[in-house]
Amino acid sequence: MTPTSREPRGEGSLRSVVLAGGGSAGHVSPLLALADCLRRRHPDVRITVLGTEEGLEARLVPARGYELRTIPKVAFPRRPGAALARLPHALRGAVLSTGRIIEQVAADVVVGFGGYVSTPAYLAARRRGLPLVIHEQNARPGLANRLGARFTPHVATTFASTRLPHAHVIGMPLRREITTLDRGSVRTKALAHFGLQDRHPTLLVTGGSLGAQRLNDAFAAAVPSLRAAGVQVLHLTGEGKEFVPEPAPDAGEGPPYVVRPYADQMEFAYAAADLVVARAGANTVCELTAVGLPAVYVPLPVGNGEQRLNAADVVGAGGGLLVANDDVTPDWVRQELVPLLGDAERLRSLAAAAAGIGSRDADERLADLVEQAATAARVGSASA
Repeated sequence: MTPTSREPRGEGSLRSVVLAGGGSAGHVSPLLALADCLRRRHPDVRITVLGTEEGLEARLVPARGYELRTIPKVAFPRRPGAALARLPHALRGAVLSTGRIIEQVAADVVVGFGGYVSTPAYLAARRRGLPLVIHEQNARPGLANRLGARFTPHVATTFASTRLPHAHVIGMPLRREITTLDRGSVRTKALAHFGLQDRHPTLLVTGGSLGAQRLNDAFAAAVPSLRAAGVQVLHLTGEGKEFVPEPAPDAGEGPPYVVRPYADQMEFAYAAADLVVARAGANTVCELTAVGLPAVYVPLPVGNGEQRLNAADVVGAGGGLLVANDDVTPDWVRQELVPLLGDAERLRSLAAAAAGIGSRDADERLADLVEQAATAARVGSASA
């Protein structure tokens, strides 16, 4: 189903919205998807993004045409120490800075996506009695959103398994380039874009914006096996992690193995692929299900285990497979992955199951929630 922009539900137009989130693509991508949706609905709305100077938002937000205002990064130490002792002072300064920005742009509502800047935004909004909307991307919520969800009834989650007060399951806000993608109609163009051929099954390997060394090493060693099986590969290694694949023994003939640090147009990579091997970041999982791509998910083996939880729904529905990081070896590629790529019927079944749980309208549903929060605040203010 191709999403269509809905009419605003609130009474009157939004005038100014502050969106808080950053640090990683997992926070920035849904933030930008919502910003685009709000701009489609309210062409004159002022959108201010609150971020840091160090995160991906410093590059991605201005490139998308939105105003970025930065505050100091406030990390919550997980262990006692000097950093924990400095936290109250650092947080107080960040809340004051955020409050000044909120007042300068006359925000109607504050929307947070978690990460370093969200806690100051939640506290500053609460002090001013502003409506607050929260979106949690991961199955296991982060500290900032666990705090912020106590302050507002307007809480949205990506996954049904996420436990937060007042949670409404809406899915992941995604870019229109993803939600409107018809893989079949652009497949030929996508293959040509990457120098791939239309006569081989195509495997996409990606470790996300930072790459995944385990995947890089395993697949670099398995290049001959993949070529021998007639599989072509698009391998996105992450910036600075590229490698030169072992050349084909028949002087360049045979399936290509294309290595790139990243893809500027990820929708083309999805259109070219028949199967994906990837980490299980929430954004990756939701993009793959939205476009109906079968995947082997290899959760990052550090952190609080949220990546395994992110993939649980799609794996449970039969739309993907879960493989432990340590099990991804050249032998696994040869013995498990190559046979899967040769099983067209199973790939079709996996793809259908993935598409069955995919969501393409979460940006619209989150925009509905923002409008409802702003309207409720106006009605409450008028009746006070």
